[in-house]
Amino acid sequence: MNTQKPLAIEARNLTKSYGDNAVLKGVDIAVPEGTIYSLLGPNGAGKTTTVNILTTLIPASGGEAFVGGNHIVKQADEVRKLIGVTGQFAAVDGLLTGRENLHLMGRLHHLGKRETVRRTEELLERFDLLEAAKRAPSTYSGGMKRRLDIAMCLMGNPKVIFLDEPTTGLDPAGRRTVWAAIRELVKAGTTIFLTTQYLEEADELADKIAVLNGGTLVAEGTSEELKRLIPGGHIRLRVHQAGDVARTAQLLEASGSDADQLTVEVPSDGSVHSLRKILDTLDREAIEVDELTVHTPDLDDVFLALTGHAAEAA
Repeated sequence: MNTQKPLAIEARNLTKSYGDNAVLKGVDIAVPEGTIYSLLGPNGAGKTTTVNILTTLIPASGGEAFVGGNHIVKQADEVRKLIGVTGQFAAVDGLLTGRENLHLMGRLHHLGKRETVRRTEELLERFDLLEAAKRAPSTYSGGMKRRLDIAMCLMGNPKVIFLDEPTTGLDPAGRRTVWAAIRELVKAGTTIFLTTQYLEEADELADKIAVLNGGTLVAEGTSEELKRLIPGGHIRLRVHQAGDVARTAQLLEASGSDADQLTVEVPSDGSVHSLRKILDTLDREAIEVDELTVHTPDLDDVFLALTGHAAEAA
C-alpha cells in the first residue's frame, strides 16, 4: 500500500534569468502535504525569486511547477485560491486599525460577516494582538506588524502558505509565538514553505531543509541528514578505569584522548550504525563506559561548508 503523501508543491527544473544573469539554474522541489519545507541560502541565492515564481507573482524562464496539483501558469487562479503569502516586509494598511485590516482580508476572501468576525478575533488572540486591535498599525512595533501580516495571510484559511522570512525583526518571544502558530497549522494539515535567515528556525520547524546557493540546490534533507554531510562529528566516551583510556583509543581509532579526564574522542557521523559498531567493540572488549555523548556539526557548520557564507552574513 502506498502511504506516501501527495505533493502540495512541486517544481521541475525551475529556471529564472534576467538577461545574462541566471538567478535560478534548474531547481527541483517536492513538498508533501502537511509538512514544513525550509529553503535556506545567503542573500542573492534565489530564495525570494523561488517564492515569487511559485506564488504566481513572476514567471519562470523555464521548467514548470505545481501547487496543490495546479499548474502555476495554466491554472494560476486556482493556485491563488489555495495559497497564503507573507513577504519579507509587512504589507498592512497603516490607516486601518489592526482589526479592520483583518476584516478587509475577510471581505477579499468573500467570507461572510459572521465568519469574518470569528476568524478575526481568533487570529488576534493567537498572535497576541487583542489589546492593539483598535489601534492603527502605524503605531505598532515592527514585530507587531509582522504578526498582524501573518494573521492577515491566514484569514482565508489557505491550504499552502509561503512564509518568506516571517520572523525577521521579531524578538525571541514573538518568534516563539509565530513558531507555535506554524506548528498548529501543520497539525491541521496545512503545508508550509518557509524561507528564513535563522538556522535555528529551520532546525526547530522544518521536516525537510534545502540549501540554495547561486541559484542551485546544493543539499537537501532533514536537519540531521544535513549535519551528517559535514566532517567534524564525533562520539565522546568517558571510561570507568584510567587503564582503559589508551586501549580504548587504540581499538576505536580515536582522534584524541585525555587520561586525566578519562575521555576518548572517536570520529563519527552520528548515525545509529556507527554508534552500534562502537558499542559492540566496547562490549566485546569488556570496557566499561560511564558516559557517552554524540556530537554532530550544527546547521551553522552545514551552511558555511555548503555556501561559503557564515549564517550571520546571510
